[in-house]
Amino acid sequence: MPNALVWFRNDLRLADNPALQAALDDGYVPICIYIHAPDEEGGWAPGAASDAWRHRSLAALDADLRQRGSRLRLFFGPTLPTLQTLLMACDAEGVFWNRRYEPAIEKRDTAIKKTLRAQGLRAESFNGSLLFEPWTLQTRERGPYQVFAPFWRAALAAWRPQAVHDAPKRIEETEEGPDGVALDVLKLFPSQRWDENFWRQWSPGEAGAREALEAFVDGALHGYREQRDRPDRIGTSRLSPHLHFGEIAPWRVIAVLEDVRSAGMAADIDTCIRQLGWREFAHHLLHHFPDTVDRNLNPRFDKFDWARRNPRQTEAWRSGATGVPIVDAGMRELWQTGWMHNRARMVVASYLCKHLRQHWLEGARWFWDTLVDADLADNTLGWQWVAGTGADASPYFRVFNPVVQAEKFDPDGAYIAKWVPELAALPVPAKFAPWLHPHLAATYAPHYPSKPIVDLAKGRDAALAAYRALTLRSS
Repeated sequence: MPNALVWFRNDLRLADNPALQAALDDGYVPICIYIHAPDEEGGWAPGAASDAWRHRSLAALDADLRQRGSRLRLFFGPTLPTLQTLLMACDAEGVFWNRRYEPAIEKRDTAIKKTLRAQGLRAESFNGSLLFEPWTLQTRERGPYQVFAPFWRAALAAWRPQAVHDAPKRIEETEEGPDGVALDVLKLFPSQRWDENFWRQWSPGEAGAREALEAFVDGALHGYREQRDRPDRIGTSRLSPHLHFGEIAPWRVIAVLEDVRSAGMAADIDTCIRQLGWREFAHHLLHHFPDTVDRNLNPRFDKFDWARRNPRQTEAWRSGATGVPIVDAGMRELWQTGWMHNRARMVVASYLCKHLRQHWLEGARWFWDTLVDADLADNTLGWQWVAGTGADASPYFRVFNPVVQAEKFDPDGAYIAKWVPELAALPVPAKFAPWLHPHLAATYAPHYPSKPIVDLAKGRDAALAAYRALTLRSS
């Protein structure tokens, strides 16, 4: 049987893997490879938390391959010369891979495919991560969507269920070609093991993704529509890192959800699938507006009066020491787990962009380095949405009041007490705004900041004044 390279990237699974399946269907012995080339990802090389997850996911994939008679070979870039060397050394006829959609990677992969085909080699790519590839949905004017609701209506109208495929039971292996390097040589894990707490609640790899989906279906899916905004409860799927690394296909998630659909579950399931739609929308936007990873989608905000960078305030925000409990709870959850509840993400982002009036890129970069589910499309959409600078954005003049958000979505103060334990002894109302209860705060939380780093009312007023000034300049 002839050989072919199967090039794994953010598709670290064996089930529902179009590239692997295509190589097998065409009669090839798949030589499974991973090439580490972070410098080819433009200005957004993977962050530390992503690398830590990838280390474990690659190990899990290799173990899964070895159970089937194969293995994963690891290499350093640059990618094109590495592929060319491996093709020759392994006597392989071509390369199969699943597409990625980040701007720098799209450009690189297009050049790789063109070069390999010009050399008479097979270079085949597939959709292994999205329900709809970014160029498949268009407005009536044949342009990209910039508002989610019509995008999702078009997506639902075009939706056709995708079949799921179990992992191959056996994968042939060849000894031809180099073995690659040991996983530790890639140095994906942090030198200072600040990530150790992550793995008490996360299991990177395909098996971990399946377990997370099963746990969601058996638990948080029931009541998901009402509970998903509550950071004090386990009300979400927590599938985002598994989806980002391709440890599970989104169409398998939907297939499993549809298998349990009933009249009583319909609203919860539809809401969950709609959240997958936001992931699709994010990739749609990134493909059509690639500059938005670094620049405002709405150029009007290029003239916005962001505050001068304040290292003291920025560090307080990063470390969860702003004096605003719900903000600090979110930022500490991020640092200790590599993840943050979506409602908390919106609150901490609004606080940074509006109360502190710091540019959204300040937050986007921090999330990129510290989130295990850091995804360039989702990260860009989320931060520009909160900042009011992007597609379908929350208007800049909509400023989340973090105290009201805490009262509404953490009504018993449980989320705050968990992640900001120095406030746990305070009565519930004081947990939301301890500076309004100075005697209680001094007695029961003496080590917590006595007041926020910026007065909430003054921060809001300054943000609105900057927005009004922008409106006047733009009129």
